[in-house]
Amino acid sequence: MLTRRHILGAMGAAGVGAAWGAIPGATMARAAASLAPRPLVFGHRGASALRPEHTLASYAKAIADGADYVEPDLVPTRDGVLVARHESDITGTTDVADRPEFAARRRTLVIDGARKTGWFTTDFTLAELKTLRARERLPDMRPQNTRYDGHFDIPTFEEIIDFVAAESAARGRVVGLIPEIKNSTHFHALGHTPEETFLRVIAAHDYTRFAPLEVQSFETANLRMLRDRVQAINPQARLMLLMGDRQEVPPDLAARGERTSFGDLMTPGGLREVRRYADVIGPSNIDLIPRDATGAWQAPSTLVADAHRAGLLVHSYTSRPENHFLPRQLRNDAAENARNPAGAIAEIRRYLDLGLDGFFTDDPAIGRLAVDGP
Repeated sequence: MLTRRHILGAMGAAGVGAAWGAIPGATMARAAASLAPRPLVFGHRGASALRPEHTLASYAKAIADGADYVEPDLVPTRDGVLVARHESDITGTTDVADRPEFAARRRTLVIDGARKTGWFTTDFTLAELKTLRARERLPDMRPQNTRYDGHFDIPTFEEIIDFVAAESAARGRVVGLIPEIKNSTHFHALGHTPEETFLRVIAAHDYTRFAPLEVQSFETANLRMLRDRVQAINPQARLMLLMGDRQEVPPDLAARGERTSFGDLMTPGGLREVRRYADVIGPSNIDLIPRDATGAWQAPSTLVADAHRAGLLVHSYTSRPENHFLPRQLRNDAAENARNPAGAIAEIRRYLDLGLDGFFTDDPAIGRLAVDGP
């Protein structure tokens, strides 16, 4: 079992501050406005540009490529076990559509106001989900990943914790976890309590009691409920409010008939309120530098500086290495779906120049180069 002594020993004195994250007042050479001693690289669903997302292979690749943290998105099964999927709908990320024994379970659900038809984790027990195999979510964009289709199952949160702990011990460096509790209001309406399950799991594992941990949600109510309880288990843990489109209302607020939007929460006053229950905001990269209708960068927003003034870190999403996802100024002459590492590094470094404290990336090796390279 990894203990706190083992974890701190693996980190070394120089690694403690970088792994734990923010030290108020610290600066870095590239971005003087940053609150972090060194920007953090988060493996978005692992290394999802290189392996099917939310598989142990994807997390392994992210860790091998230098991610500071890896991200499991968490959704419950019918029997209440937290598993790693970007959403409850598993139609596009597993072979469930090809499994005749599950054909009758295809149905339509409304999740956070959006109507979706497919197969959902909440209609499967863990044992049933374990018979499915993962697939690449973007096969047209990332055809090279389809060679891994069928190789991996759907991991549970507990399996991911054990895997990351083992990788940390083997590599002699601590790797953080940045789990997202998905669609809380929706799952509560179905009778699930993902937050309670999450708390039990992190309390039961030595690694999550001491290793770097940052808990994400697009909702405000569960962060308010979780804050003290998570930090009672892991005093170093942080909580992040993820931020959707500026005109959208957080799902828990919308369910109560409130109209406060993410855009309202991005104002200086809104950010001061967020600081009451969160340590970090997670806006999209487009909230840092908006784009016009052609995909070209416009003038940067003041969101990073405003958040720092409110005492919040900023961890943005998502940097991806293909031309399709880059601002028009950084795309090269290759195909739209072609990888463009130089453009991706330039994009990340522009956000770091604004003082960004950390970022999610589908390709942590590129993220590592953006932070550490010349």
